[in-house]
Amino acid sequence: MIKELRALRSADLALAEMVSLAKTLPNTIVAGHSVELISKVIPKTFFGSGKLKEIQNYINTNEISLVLIDGTLSPAQQQNLEKSWQVKILDKTGLILEIFSDRAASREGVLQVELAALTYQRTRLVRAWTHLERQRGGLGFVGGPGETQIESDRRAIDDSIFRIKGNLKKVRKTRSLHRESRQKKQKKFISLVGYTNAGKSTIFNSLTGASVLAEDKLFATLDPTIRNLPLPGGHEALLSDTVGFISDLPTELVSAFSATLEEVSNADMILHVRDISHPETESQFRNVVDILEKLGASEGKHIIEVWNKSDLLLKQDRESLLNVIERKKDIYLISAEQNIGLNKLRQGILDEVMKDFSEDQVDILSSAWSERVWLYKNTKVISERSCEDRLVFCVNWSIEKKQTFYKKFYQRVNF
Repeated sequence: MIKELRALRSADLALAEMVSLAKTLPNTIVAGHSVELISKVIPKTFFGSGKLKEIQNYINTNEISLVLIDGTLSPAQQQNLEKSWQVKILDKTGLILEIFSDRAASREGVLQVELAALTYQRTRLVRAWTHLERQRGGLGFVGGPGETQIESDRRAIDDSIFRIKGNLKKVRKTRSLHRESRQKKQKKFISLVGYTNAGKSTIFNSLTGASVLAEDKLFATLDPTIRNLPLPGGHEALLSDTVGFISDLPTELVSAFSATLEEVSNADMILHVRDISHPETESQFRNVVDILEKLGASEGKHIIEVWNKSDLLLKQDRESLLNVIERKKDIYLISAEQNIGLNKLRQGILDEVMKDFSEDQVDILSSAWSERVWLYKNTKVISERSCEDRLVFCVNWSIEKKQTFYKKFYQRVNF
């Protein structure tokens, strides 16, 4: 395990994160790890000759079969290092893809991982492998005489990418239908986002009573999950748990997981979960914000910050944060593990959800059966009473539902 030294992050903390990533791979034992000081990145081999020999000796002495490098290797660098050290090499992107491949469970998750892997693999096709340098003969059914193996491989990958993107379009269509169904039920849709291992799944389970996998591991949850969120006063919303983000998240992964992240883009509200006890909590916060902005997912959204793992803080640090929160809005200090602060969070979510709702009296004719059915199907009917030839309802509904009702049955836009 090797960490390339960067100025923007603490090398030791970044290395610790990489070690945590490695430990999530099945049947993997981390034999050692170090921060390597590199004055200049060598285009051909990444490391200089002296460092190459030093690492080679460590690999041979400890019988290492896999080396992970926290950085981005070019295809040629990866190939040359594998040839030099005679071991498998993975950079950060390759490692994350391996983890995602192991964790994906749903059809959508598998498709997205496959798309990300193929997109990444396509950039690995360089004239460095012997079999890629052979000329293809044949009858020209694919490509034509003289097409190189690398061109053939790229064509096959492109065909697979096209097929997967077509399947993901069907997934998006299905999700769109599900969203329409949710909107008819007049429930606000809320997405949990945050840096990986910030505690999103633990919060999700605590708020919804679900049993989503919640481990002290990076990327413990990959496939998005949606559950009903009970709120005070008998109100409800829908809560979605999504894949965690990470620093330097490769472009291939962001674009490939756009179908999953669409749930964030279409949410009415976002709960941004932070591990407030982490030394790099501010950096992690900025990473998530940057990715959301790149996706356009946070534009126009109400965002509530959830500062999790408060039980890991020193008493004076916790009190200091509480003083900060008193001067700001939409920040909640909690410990999902210890069930601390969750009731305040629920109330805060409810207060925001109910801003778009109002309790009104609706007066219709007793014979207006369609209007009555519509009210029961699309709103929360608090009471109904008869008054001569009319029915009087007390309903709780959103502004959108109110507008739809009067426009649909009474051709009124303004009221």
